[in-house]
Amino acid sequence: MRIALGQLESGTDIAANLAAMDRFAADASGAGARLVAFPEYASYEKKVVDASFPAVAEPLDGPVCTALAGMGRRHGIAVVAGVVEAAGEPGRAYNTLVAFGPDGGRLAAYRKIHLFDAQGLGESQFIAPSPSTAPVVFGFEGVGFGLLTCYDLRFPELARALSDAGAEVLLACSSWVPGEHKLRQWLSLTAARAIENGVYVAGVCQAPPISVGHSVLVDPMGAPCTELGTQPAVAVVEVSADEVAAVRDRFPVHRQRRLGERLGDWGAPTVSASPPRRDPRAPL
Repeated sequence: MRIALGQLESGTDIAANLAAMDRFAADASGAGARLVAFPEYASYEKKVVDASFPAVAEPLDGPVCTALAGMGRRHGIAVVAGVVEAAGEPGRAYNTLVAFGPDGGRLAAYRKIHLFDAQGLGESQFIAPSPSTAPVVFGFEGVGFGLLTCYDLRFPELARALSDAGAEVLLACSSWVPGEHKLRQWLSLTAARAIENGVYVAGVCQAPPISVGHSVLVDPMGAPCTELGTQPAVAVVEVSADEVAAVRDRFPVHRQRRLGERLGDWGAPTVSASPPRRDPRAPL
């Protein structure tokens, strides 16, 4: 299957953001892609999450999602994008990924679990975490797609849960905050989640200056199939469920792991009654 990575430079003009997505969806469909993925906060983005995010939030049947569904129908392609969803909580919204099929029907919705309260920022001040930690996976034309958002990449247990639930491609829709070593971490973490789980990882990012760009598709062996630069662009790439199966056959970690058959099924830790202490200043 061909899928597309749509790297945007979203801002506060929702109509302009939707127009950019529509152009990229048309380009992706014209190149034979069956699904196009856009970044986190594709419909509305600023350098810092603030009170304007819950102010523009809409329900999933509101104008933004209606436009995304129409985009899928118009171009005959599945569309995945980050939106700001009304949470029913004063002053906070959900950071949500929605997926619509080529018929305009909603395939899935995922509310971000791990909020970016890091690097001096506090996403949770204006965004509510998902009330559910269940993995969100949807099937489309014979391929399982798992949804995760940006900071979720730093939590390998979510990627493993998505893989256990049938994901063969992880759509990591992101607005990766720039900073020291952040581009290296972005590329390393997308590769690590692919290698650990024998899956493709499609890391779709916002462009600079808000984010780092460099949207990437990593194959199940951890090799980049494509990597964009820093400008808004769309890339069409191939994914194969057969390739996922072949890599998992060579490296059957899903069958061999011993720390629990499924996420949360861990053995009790063994801790020494008197763990050895060492002077942290002493050389190793």
